[in-house]
Amino acid sequence: MLRQQPHRLARAASVALATAVLTAVPAAPAFAGSPTAAGPQGSVQAGSPTPHLDAVEQTLRQLSPGLEGTTWQRTTGNSLDAPAGDPAGWLLQTPACWGDPACTDRPGTQQLLAKMTSTIATATRTVDISSLAPFPNGGFEDAIVAGLKSAVAKGNKLQVRILVGAAPVYNITALPTRYRDELVGKLGDAAGSVTLTVASMTTAKTAFSWNHSKLLVVDGQRVITGGINGWKDDYLDTAHPVSDVDLALTGPAAGTAGRYLDTLWGWTCRNTGLLSAAWFAASNGASCDPTLEQDANPAPAAATGSTPVIAIGGLGVGVQDADPASRDRFSPATAPDVSCGPIGVHDYTNTDRDYATVNPEESALRTLVASATNHIEISQQDLNGTCPPMPRYDVKLYDTLAAKLAAGVKVRIVVSDPANRGLVGSGGYSQIKSLDEVSDTLLNHLTTLTGSSQAAHTAMCQNLQLASFRAAATPTWADGHPYALHHKLVSVDDSAFYIGSKNLYPAFLQDFGYIVEDPTAARQLDADLITPEWQYSQAAATFDYARGVCG
Repeated sequence: MLRQQPHRLARAASVALATAVLTAVPAAPAFAGSPTAAGPQGSVQAGSPTPHLDAVEQTLRQLSPGLEGTTWQRTTGNSLDAPAGDPAGWLLQTPACWGDPACTDRPGTQQLLAKMTSTIATATRTVDISSLAPFPNGGFEDAIVAGLKSAVAKGNKLQVRILVGAAPVYNITALPTRYRDELVGKLGDAAGSVTLTVASMTTAKTAFSWNHSKLLVVDGQRVITGGINGWKDDYLDTAHPVSDVDLALTGPAAGTAGRYLDTLWGWTCRNTGLLSAAWFAASNGASCDPTLEQDANPAPAAATGSTPVIAIGGLGVGVQDADPASRDRFSPATAPDVSCGPIGVHDYTNTDRDYATVNPEESALRTLVASATNHIEISQQDLNGTCPPMPRYDVKLYDTLAAKLAAGVKVRIVVSDPANRGLVGSGGYSQIKSLDEVSDTLLNHLTTLTGSSQAAHTAMCQNLQLASFRAAATPTWADGHPYALHHKLVSVDDSAFYIGSKNLYPAFLQDFGYIVEDPTAARQLDADLITPEWQYSQAAATFDYARGVCG
């Protein structure tokens, strides 16, 4: 239930931001440097309006112009990489056993592993992989090895980088030397044609910053990315698999992902050593390679379609301090319930301009939400973070959501079941104790925006859907475990969407994803993921304007 006495949030700058969101989002001119649209596979006609990408691009050009091409970039000429006969096959879900609490058949998981293998099998020069520690194992590792063997069997010699971000506790187990030796053993005779460079890294222990991107980039031309970690125990060898999502893409936007990984490897190679922040190992006498993509794939990938995409990442803390070319007029955002007592780390998300300029994905996702004129679907592990030590939430994001609700835009939010919460908040697949943490925060921001708790409550009852995630009609998996959701998904107006590794709650990590504006693809996303997700999750809703459920 909602608390009856919401906090009054005294933050004039944030209220001004939220009020401004109510106005129409101005369009920005198309990026003159984008490749021309070409190819029969793209589902977007050249010259089609792209109001959502235009709004995001305008934000990025003000905020982080110096990071264009390495941390963010707008391109056209892309295709969502679907196999013949399966036009929605670019969408890679785990486990996609909708409606089956026993999850006996996992078509999405099978499709993902097969896609990893087939994508790597096309490699002629490079394979670039990033993830969160521990290193890919089980079926994920098998898929990588099978793809590499297939590529080598065609006569190719490959350079392969594998980078994982290591939270301090994982430094003990994420050993590059051990993983290199494991891969060499599994590659067998193919190992002589594969040069492996493997690393784990933590860019700032005191700021809790490390790589969190999940990328598979092949020859700078093909990419798979999203939220899925290569962990067999969480996704494969379990009766209660984590629900997650990636996308597959070909074209120039894949090259941006490669250059982003060069940036992370540049930091890693400068900071390797036995007692350093990064650990490194290689095969075949190789050294740490910070410019693999630049050297092996210097030319932009050829156009494969006509889909416009913004590749968008963030550098967390420690890789680069600021973008000195930024022209953004940053306004700190505060609220009395953002911190949790005197213990906590610096609030980079809400108060740090320099951090914002090298983590443009946070502003890009807020802008994507702000660009919606009809409806917004958010599917995330959480909107609120582990507090303490992190700040509780992104104040400007909640201001933006409040403004959308006040304007009559329909907002649907699905988060992981709070029953997944770990003993220390982030130890499981939820960081909240109750959905009330989300709805109370929204109510507070709406009350400040509208000046009336009653008007705020009415706006939520008329426009909000909020539920914890379910994948079937039962409240848990068949083995009794709650449904765990790890999506990082935002979709607006059946037109544009983000899939990547960036959470909407404060987390100061290195992340990467794509914002795609393609109505055909957005409808496929809705049919295959958003609609079945709500079909089952609505039973757990605390707000649902369509059924009159109101807190």
